[in-house]
Amino acid sequence: MAQLFYKHGAMNSGKSIEILKVAHNYEEQDKPVIIFTPSIDTRDEIGYISSRIGLKRKATAIYGDTNLYELVKDHSPKPYCVLIDEVQFLKKEHVLQLTKIVDELAIPVMGFGLKNDFQNELFEGSRYMLIYADKIEEMKTICWFCHKKAIMNLRVDENGQPIYTGEQIHIGGNDSYYPVCRKCHANPPL
Repeated sequence: MAQLFYKHGAMNSGKSIEILKVAHNYEEQDKPVIIFTPSIDTRDEIGYISSRIGLKRKATAIYGDTNLYELVKDHSPKPYCVLIDEVQFLKKEHVLQLTKIVDELAIPVMGFGLKNDFQNELFEGSRYMLIYADKIEEMKTICWFCHKKAIMNLRVDENGQPIYTGEQIHIGGNDSYYPVCRKCHANPPL
């Protein structure tokens, strides 16, 4: 039975490496998958998923007007699974298209991404994944500063100083964000 999965975690929790691993496992058994990534993610280049450990793979870029349901429905061969990286950047209509892929095409969908932004607000895609997902799983990592579980993302400037205001979306990696616990988010030991 196909389901919509949402796997979320703070920065550095292994989301991108997990999506690449899942794709490899399907494809090793000659079961094709479709991998999507939002076009807003330009860390490497548009239409690529890359992990911090150096693995990189081409993916189909999602733009504001992309209809994921139609792309998957018309895809040949029929995929065994649909994988989405950086699902937090999706719009509500994209998440609803993912539910149609599961419900009407009977294809499982796995979305990987952040739950909350640096101000601890939900992203649009995260909000609707939390509402519509059949299964929700947290991917864990440890705080950048202490031994506790990281549940938040601390944005920092070029000097490593915390930033608590600004635009919700700022694409970056370890140069811009640290995975942190609640205590270190409020009072980082910098």
